[in-house]
Amino acid sequence: MKRVSMRFTPLNSIGLAAISLTAALILTVGNVQAEPTSLMLAANPAVENTGHNARDSGNATLTPEDQKETPGDIKITTAIRKAVIKNKSLSLDAHNAKIITRDGVVTLRGPVENAAEKLKLQTIAEKTRGVKQVDNQLETKTP
Repeated sequence: MKRVSMRFTPLNSIGLAAISLTAALILTVGNVQAEPTSLMLAANPAVENTGHNARDSGNATLTPEDQKETPGDIKITTAIRKAVIKNKSLSLDAHNAKIITRDGVVTLRGPVENAAEKLKLQTIAEKTRGVKQVDNQLETKTP
């Protein structure tokens, strides 16, 4: 059997150095992170929701954490969410609206595209079995 020996020539060394540099560059660039969202929010004040977050930090408004854990309330919230998601004519915002049920009273919160979506979500909630009342706090983006 013939033995083949590899010798490192200057050309081979340059190729190996190029591969090493490329790998190091890829590893370095791979660790670069995106700009913090606070900088992006400053550039687009329409996305800023600090006021909403401050409003929600007190006990004056319901948040999803206020959802009752009773089987009836969970069933109502689930039924409304499924009906909303099933309705493909609604916007992404409407699909993500907060639905909070406490003792059969449903609170709807969050942004929706327009007044028609606000009414549609309220109608879905009102038609759901077990709902006693709907508190529609949805906010429209356009009049």
